[in-house]
Amino acid sequence: MEEKLFNKNYLCLCAANFLFFFSFYLLLPVLPFFIMEKYQAGNAIIGTVISCYTLATLVVRPFSGYMMDTFKRKPLYLLALSIFTAVFVGYLFAATITILIIIRIVHGLAFGLTSVGGNTLVIDVVPSEHRGEGIGYYGVANNIAMAVGPMTGLFVYEHFSFNAIFMGCMACSLLAALFASRIQTKVRPPVKRPPISLDRFILLKGLLAGISFTLLAFAYGQISNYIALYAKEMGLTISSGLFFSVYAVGLIASRLFAGKMVDKGKVTQTIALGLGIVVLAMFGLGMCHHCNALGSEYTATAFLLIALCCGLGFGLAFPSFNALFINLGTNAQRGTATSTYLTTWDLGLGIGIFSGGMLAEHFSFSAAYLVASASVLVSLIFFVVIVTPHYHRNKLR
Repeated sequence: MEEKLFNKNYLCLCAANFLFFFSFYLLLPVLPFFIMEKYQAGNAIIGTVISCYTLATLVVRPFSGYMMDTFKRKPLYLLALSIFTAVFVGYLFAATITILIIIRIVHGLAFGLTSVGGNTLVIDVVPSEHRGEGIGYYGVANNIAMAVGPMTGLFVYEHFSFNAIFMGCMACSLLAALFASRIQTKVRPPVKRPPISLDRFILLKGLLAGISFTLLAFAYGQISNYIALYAKEMGLTISSGLFFSVYAVGLIASRLFAGKMVDKGKVTQTIALGLGIVVLAMFGLGMCHHCNALGSEYTATAFLLIALCCGLGFGLAFPSFNALFINLGTNAQRGTATSTYLTTWDLGLGIGIFSGGMLAEHFSFSAAYLVASASVLVSLIFFVVIVTPHYHRNKLR
C-alpha cells in the first residue's frame, strides 16, 4: 500500500520547520535597530555583529551532515533546536557588544546544525515515492515564514519592545521543538563509516560552482539584513516588511516553473536566467532612492517591484544550484554535495553582511547594493564562461 505524504511525522516536521524559520525571520530585520539603539553602534559594528552569526553557521555546516549521518538524527536535531531556543534568553541580558557577539556565535552554530538536521530528517519521514514533492512542500514552509516573519517582527518593533520580539522568537522555537518531539523515525541499521577525509566535507568538483554561488550569496547578505535600514534612509512610509513578503511571493512563484526546467535538463540555463534577473534587481535597488525625486509613492512602487524581481531571480537560482551540486557528485556524495552547497552560500552571506555594513558606514546603502549588483554580474559571467562547460564535462546525471 502506498504511504501517504501528509502523515503525522511529515506534518509535525513541516510545522517545526515553519516555526523555526519564523523565529529566525522575526528577529532578522529588527536586529540592526536593536544594536543601533541599545549600543549606539554604527553600521560597521552592526555588520560585524550580524555576520558573526553567519560565520558561525559557516563553520558548523561542513560537519553537520557528517554528524547527522553518524549519530541518531532526531535527538541531535532536538538538542540543536533546544539550544537555538534557549539562546534567545541571552539577548534579554546582553549588556555589552562583546556578550552579544558571543550570543550570536552560539546562535549561529545552533542554527547551522538545526537547519541541516531538519533537511536530513525530512528525507527519513517522507515516503520515497513522494520524496520530491515532500521536499518541495517542506521548503515552502520556509518561504511562508520568510513572507510573514519580517513583517511581523517590524510590526512588533514599532508597537511593542525588543524584549517582546525576543520572547516571541523563543516561544515559536519552543513550539517547534514540541512539534519535532512528536516525530517518530525508523531505526537505522548501523553502517560502516569510511575514514574521515576532505571529500567527506567538500565536493571538490563543485568548487567552481561554489565560487559563483558565493558571489550570489554576497548580494543576498545585503538584502536580508539591511533592507529595513535602507527603507528608513529613503523615507519610505510603507512597512519594509512588505519587501520580504513580496520577495517571498516571487520566490514561491518561481518554484512553479524552475523545477520543471531543471527536470528537463536545463540546469545551467535556469541558473543563468536567475542570475541575470538578480543583477538587474540589485542595480535597481541601488538606484531606487533616485525615485524620491518623482515622489515617495514611486519609490515605494519601485521598491516592491524590485522585491518581486529579487524573489524570482533567487528562486530560480537556489534550487537549480542545489541540483547542479547534486549532479556533480555520486550517490554516496549527496550529503557532501549538499554541505558544499550550503557552506559556499554561508561564506558569501557572511562576507555580504560584513561588507554591507562597512560600505554603508563609509559610503551609503545605495553604494552597497550597487556593489552587490556588480558581484552578481561577475558571478553570471564566471558561471557562463567557466562553470557551465565544467559542469557539462563532469556531471554524472
